[in-house]
Amino acid sequence: MWVSVLTAVAEQAVNRLLTLEPNLASDLQSTAHKVLALTLTDLNLSCALHYNGKHCFVYGNYHDSADCHITTSLDCLGELKDPSQLTRLIRSGKLDLEGDLHLAQSYSKAFANLNIDWAEHLSRYLGDAGAEHLVSSVKQCANSAQLHSKSWQQVITQLCQDELNVTVHPMELQQFKAQTRALSSQLAALEQRINALTD
Repeated sequence: MWVSVLTAVAEQAVNRLLTLEPNLASDLQSTAHKVLALTLTDLNLSCALHYNGKHCFVYGNYHDSADCHITTSLDCLGELKDPSQLTRLIRSGKLDLEGDLHLAQSYSKAFANLNIDWAEHLSRYLGDAGAEHLVSSVKQCANSAQLHSKSWQQVITQLCQDELNVTVHPMELQQFKAQTRALSSQLAALEQRINALTD
């Protein structure tokens, strides 16, 4: 059920992007009438994209043949936006690709090159000044959030490790590993002594 809803929302979003960004349609021309299938192993989800030259269709629970089939995890999905990362992901074993590599690169490049002029589209509803102000405010908030995200991650990590004790501190993990190695070497020495005594 949720797969059908997700694919319907994704299809609406992609087709909306086609109307908002005219360059997207020209970038996707090389992918027309070809099927790109995507399997996310951690979610056990298979879907496919098919662009017919005018509209993009998203299919859920797709198990038919495809011109290109990508198998990866949700973590690596964000890295697919950069076409140059595909080869590195394949070599590192994070991504499995069967079929036409150029088709995957074309989709990746088309969506990476999205440059929607939100101010122009919003000006119809808010006026030019209001749209420009809203877009610039959102950009400032996004930049600020990106700057502070690392410090927030450190604060949350320290909170979980030091104050709440819900996660293991890296030093505790290193001590545990050192103790495990020492215990393992002691057991090996004891085993040798026992073998020597029995012999």
